[in-house]
Amino acid sequence: MEFLTHALSALLIGYLTLTNTLADYILDAFHIDPVSATMEQSNSGLPSLPSLFAQVHIPDILLRSSEYQAAAVANSDSITWKTTANPMDAIVNIYCTSITSKQIRTTTGSGFFVHPSGVIMTNAHVAQFLLLERTGAFGDTSCIIRTGNPAAPRYNAELLYIPPAWVEANAKVIGEKAPTGTGERDYALLYVTSTVDDSLLPATFPALAIDSTPLTKRITNESVVAAGYPAGALLRGGSDTDLLPREATTSISELYTFTTNRADVIALRGSTMGEQGASGGPVVNSNGAVIGMITTRGNDTTDGAGSLRAITMTHINSTINEETGVSLRTNLASDVPKRATIFTSTMAPFLTSRLVSALASSTPAH
Repeated sequence: MEFLTHALSALLIGYLTLTNTLADYILDAFHIDPVSATMEQSNSGLPSLPSLFAQVHIPDILLRSSEYQAAAVANSDSITWKTTANPMDAIVNIYCTSITSKQIRTTTGSGFFVHPSGVIMTNAHVAQFLLLERTGAFGDTSCIIRTGNPAAPRYNAELLYIPPAWVEANAKVIGEKAPTGTGERDYALLYVTSTVDDSLLPATFPALAIDSTPLTKRITNESVVAAGYPAGALLRGGSDTDLLPREATTSISELYTFTTNRADVIALRGSTMGEQGASGGPVVNSNGAVIGMITTRGNDTTDGAGSLRAITMTHINSTINEETGVSLRTNLASDVPKRATIFTSTMAPFLTSRLVSALASSTPAH
């Protein structure tokens, strides 16, 4: 994932019409490139990626909160947990803008519904900007959920969960032009709170099924579908500035582990999805279930142009269990508004302060 600076003239004109300010540049989605390191074989036979969290203390505030744990009681009785097998039905675009008198920064990433109540999964490196709303640290920051073809503003959303350990480890790179990493714990959950036009919310949302079954090397070379809102054409400054949903069939070239002996990362061979903005999109197996989420660019030398890497649902399920005390599925089926409120009041202020401090000590990329 890398911050890239691009002058998008058509988009700037639209913003200037709205804001009457001069935008110096638009900063695209935070995208981190995979680290180049000599791989070692783990006990599971999978090549190991370096872990940022092997020696890091995982905050236990949520684990010690009886109120937060009580809100994990399944709330699925009121909502039938129906899913769709078509990723194009479930994907969304998360579009964040930060406006100052001198510039406009935008971050665009993908996401997808993982529960029919309106819970969205996306990258932490996208969702972190929701922590900056109302702080003024990055200017006037706001994030909107867009859907459709082309992407159009549709929903307002709040932060349900972002791994505190990820923010703590990565806060220092938020202002860097080209931060690097592996995508470890790079996920977050949002939930839809309202429509942008104050119309009624859908009774249910088209959610994808999640498969957190541990992957084995037998899945290597199997075909999968990756989907999202890649922004390559938009960033190249072409005449067509609409952001369009896309899906592509690709295959798995390798599995990696973060010293856990489980498959934490999927390497995907090159496809048309391999562009900025695709981060946060789902990787779906032949059964229509999500087995991974796109987090980083891949190794184009070995896997072809447009290669990607995705963290597995196994990795997300295991780490969210470690940090919250319950599985991913229980998190999704819990009392979402209450858990979001507790997260906002207990963890969010600390995480926000870490990001604000990091921004204050860094020089914005130009």
